[in-house]
Amino acid sequence: MSKALKPAQTFAEAVVAWQLQHGRHDLPWQNTQDPYAVWLSEIMLQQTQVVTVRDYFARFMARFPKVADLAAAHQDEVLGLWSGLGYYSRARNMHRAAQDVVALHGGVFPRSSEALQTLPGIGRSTAAAVASLCFSEPIAILDGNVKRVLTRFLGFKEDLASSRHEKALWQIAQSMLPQTDVAHAMPRYTQGVMDLGATVCTPKKPQCDRCPVQAQCVAAQEGKPEFYPVKTRKLKRSSEQLWLLYAQTSQSDVWLVQRPQTGVWAGLYCLPVFDSFDALQAAVPVSHRSQLVDGPVFKHVLTHKDLHLHAVRLVLAEALPLQASTSHASVAANEPLAPVDNAAWFAANDWPALGLPAPVRKLLTG
Repeated sequence: MSKALKPAQTFAEAVVAWQLQHGRHDLPWQNTQDPYAVWLSEIMLQQTQVVTVRDYFARFMARFPKVADLAAAHQDEVLGLWSGLGYYSRARNMHRAAQDVVALHGGVFPRSSEALQTLPGIGRSTAAAVASLCFSEPIAILDGNVKRVLTRFLGFKEDLASSRHEKALWQIAQSMLPQTDVAHAMPRYTQGVMDLGATVCTPKKPQCDRCPVQAQCVAAQEGKPEFYPVKTRKLKRSSEQLWLLYAQTSQSDVWLVQRPQTGVWAGLYCLPVFDSFDALQAAVPVSHRSQLVDGPVFKHVLTHKDLHLHAVRLVLAEALPLQASTSHASVAANEPLAPVDNAAWFAANDWPALGLPAPVRKLLTG
């Protein structure tokens, strides 16, 4: 059972002591002050569970053991290794950040959270995590887990949908940092407050009896920890119907096109996408349109939108060039197209290594 804080023991001191004895110590990116490894894990852990990240982290570190290795890689390879992890803008920004570390910082990560925030894809909390864990900078993090811990402990009832209220929580978080032996305490405190949110102060059914600060926690005393944090703004969801041309040869080659560098699935290789069946049909030579076969319709959930994907199969005897989008004119009978930029046939041994959207990979692997 939890106990009250010891006399004169602060929130930070309690968290540091708890982490030493009860926190997580076996994660592959722990027990190191290598900013490359810590940064890589922090990017991967954004909106992704630890159990999923473990294998991806291991593969990235094996292929790109140093930031210079990641910087020198082709984006296609980076996206290929990232494939299935989702939120691909993280991978693109991560690649650009590695290149900036090499080009602008001599291959050495900046040591301050302020400087780290100048790198692509590194926000305030991620920069603080790297700076505090690796360089002992006394700077607060405020990711989802930490917001939950602090708002419950403080009884912070302000709506975090408001930037003003979130800014206020940042200021309070900064005031709660360790004040003594900062060089040793800061990394353990940062790890501890993250561990507390991940393993004890969970969104549903928190294990308050295991919490080192339960006796002083306002939410625990109120008996309603799940009320916190308060965030009333709801995402407005939309939906969209899309048609995918799943063209395949008798040798199992697949026609894929690389998506633009902005928008949904940016930079990934994908089955050609169309906004209607008519548009898809227009991309296929007239002589082959009778071979189109409607496949399954499945839903893919994005952060703000539900995609209803219609897979349309086309099996060809040979690798006939096809259109990549709806921007081309209709194809006449027996009039193959010239090859489309960023589109090609990929053999069954080649496409698995590409960066593919999760629903496309699932469809191709059947």
